[in-house]
Amino acid sequence: MLSLRYSELLNECGTDEAGRGCLAGPVTAAAIILPEDFQLDLLNDSKQLSEKIRERLKPIIEEKAISYAVTHLEPIIIDEINILNASIKAMQECVIKLNPIPNYIIVDGNRFKPINNIPYSTIVKGDSKYMSIAAASVLAKTYRDEYMDKIHEEFPMYNWKQNKGYPTKEHREAIRKYGTTKYHRMSFKLLPEQLSFDF
Repeated sequence: MLSLRYSELLNECGTDEAGRGCLAGPVTAAAIILPEDFQLDLLNDSKQLSEKIRERLKPIIEEKAISYAVTHLEPIIIDEINILNASIKAMQECVIKLNPIPNYIIVDGNRFKPINNIPYSTIVKGDSKYMSIAAASVLAKTYRDEYMDKIHEEFPMYNWKQNKGYPTKEHREAIRKYGTTKYHRMSFKLLPEQLSFDF
């Protein structure tokens, strides 16, 4: 069973990101403050849940949350500041959008940078330990999947509807055949034999 909170402070928020290892599309973060009486039996780390269950949980999480926010950071920013910094920036932007301002932040993973002097803790595998991080992981994943479904219509040959931009064999074959798009992360190793792209 996931724990509701890490600190003793009111309005603790959890934050997580999705799409860090993808070759295309944004890195997407979510942050959320849950009420004291929050319960949701199926909730877990989004990677452990089927797409169907994530889709089912999303509206329940949004309805029950005190506040939540989602941010997409585009490949151009990822290429400029690197994926770790982009992931942290996306989470920070979500935290800033929350109302009320959280008194404490719990972050999935082991890296974060302070934002607005709000105390925080990083928690490895936090999305399988704390409800707010798990809820944030579900929102980040579902919103990012929707984004990838949308841009799939623009470039169907990469099959982002299916692979969501991850480095599948099929996705890499499409890059080899059709080249890159504005949604590809040019700073990533898009092809195994790649030395560098001119960009």
